[in-house]
Amino acid sequence: MTSALNALSTIDGRYSAQVDNLRPFFSEFGLIKNRVKIEILWLILLGDDDEIKEVPKFSKKTKQQLDLIIQHFSLENAESVKLIEKDTNHDVKAVEYWLKDSLKSNSEIQAVSEFIHFACTSEDINNLSYALMLKEGMEQVIIPSIKMLEKNLSVKAKLYSSIPMLARTHGQTASPTSLGKEFANVSSRISRQIVALTTQDYLGKMNGAVGNYNAHYSAYPNKDWHNFSKVFIESIGLKQNAYTTQIEPHDFMTEIFHSVIRVNSILIDLNRDLWSYISNAYFTQKTLKNEVGSSTMPHKVNPIDFENSEGNLGLANALLTHLSEKLPLSRLQRDLTDSTVLRNIGLALGYSLVAYKSCLKGLDKIEVNQEKINMDLDGAWEILAEPIQTVMRKNGISNPYEKLKELTRGSQKINQKVLHDFISTLEIPKEDKVYLINLTPQTYLGIAIHLASNI
Repeated sequence: MTSALNALSTIDGRYSAQVDNLRPFFSEFGLIKNRVKIEILWLILLGDDDEIKEVPKFSKKTKQQLDLIIQHFSLENAESVKLIEKDTNHDVKAVEYWLKDSLKSNSEIQAVSEFIHFACTSEDINNLSYALMLKEGMEQVIIPSIKMLEKNLSVKAKLYSSIPMLARTHGQTASPTSLGKEFANVSSRISRQIVALTTQDYLGKMNGAVGNYNAHYSAYPNKDWHNFSKVFIESIGLKQNAYTTQIEPHDFMTEIFHSVIRVNSILIDLNRDLWSYISNAYFTQKTLKNEVGSSTMPHKVNPIDFENSEGNLGLANALLTHLSEKLPLSRLQRDLTDSTVLRNIGLALGYSLVAYKSCLKGLDKIEVNQEKINMDLDGAWEILAEPIQTVMRKNGISNPYEKLKELTRGSQKINQKVLHDFISTLEIPKEDKVYLINLTPQTYLGIAIHLASNI
């Protein structure tokens, strides 16, 4: 009996339920289904073309039968294809044989059965199948999940836009920011990658064994096969790549994977920052009654969602990096090293999807600890050394940086009184002095609130 407990990959084991919506696209079933679809649509287009007289236009009834095979291709059908593959030891040829056998009772198809897979090399079928799988999987699952994350972050940016927070550069106290502005930063970064992903071309080729339509022209030398191929590829929602060897070189896939890698790297950055903010008690986490944080320390509520997300993003990026580096490489006109690698696209995107869901889960559990955030601001008056020395510069006072450095790096604790006493000694215009006296760590925010509110 098959059990998720026996799975080698967590994608098919522990996290199986979280990636179920990817299976129709990136499973072997999804690959076989798309191969069948490409073979059928190619045959129909051959029949619709007046120049290929050997393939008469199919009747409405036959087209409906072919369409039903595409629409209702089942797991049982895929298993039948795999059974044929045991004999052929060739996965695409098994699809061709299965189609011929499945349609043997249709006299129209039987008369032209040798035009199934006509002039095609296996890679004509495979590259279009993988392109469709990737396009549909990205558009229906991965990109919507990324958009959900971006939306969550932009909502939090606006919600927390007016909450001042001590920033830290190099781990040290730094000029304040707005809590919402920090969420806006991440939202903006992800938005740029969403644009790249949603405007990405998905390429395909249908040009034979070495990309020159050699077989096509041997049978029909007067036909414009290049344009015919273009029409076919565009009819299934892809864009023609005119210059290929036996394989479509996968450059567009690399572009997609690099965009996903960038999204994932941005989210690793976010997960680590949120982990730190939780560690510093800037956020608390909603608790679940029966959830256990530590097997020995009952008080703990660990930031496990962000840790899980970070770990799975790392796995995803490792796989996506290999896909990106390997897939564009092929010896001469073809080698088979891409074949086994392509089968792992779903695994790489599966780890990404698990990570996205974990991050979203964590984001929905955090609550702002305003008291702790204010306490840290109140204890960091030294951060106002920056505006004080900047106003001094404006007014021509010599060595302002050095004077503030001497003041704030001394042995005394910097507080409001120390700074006000210093400001009172400055020979600067009254309005500048009033501005500095009224300035606090909570109000020294620049346009952080505006930026966060308008993400």
